[in-house]
Amino acid sequence: MRPLTTLIGTICLTGLALGQANAFDLAAGKAQVEENCTACHGSEVYTRKERRVTGRQGLSTQVQRCQLSLDLNWFEDEVENSAEHLNQTYYHFSE
Repeated sequence: MRPLTTLIGTICLTGLALGQANAFDLAAGKAQVEENCTACHGSEVYTRKERRVTGRQGLSTQVQRCQLSLDLNWFEDEVENSAEHLNQTYYHFSE
């Protein structure tokens, strides 16, 4: 019975860790976008018909490019927080 309990505990903890890894701080992402992105070009770049970004992964890539060109030195979670804020606010891409 002990090995089964250990296995179930390990599976639960692994699932919890994976769930937390996918959690976004949308408030932080919104603040970063407002301070560094829409302060310069507004939101029209996100709402135009001929968008350059066509998927969620592409959105992360574009946020990464932008932050590098502005020399912001964001960590990966900051890029993802900003990308997810943009996704939920403007793009609505699925995973």
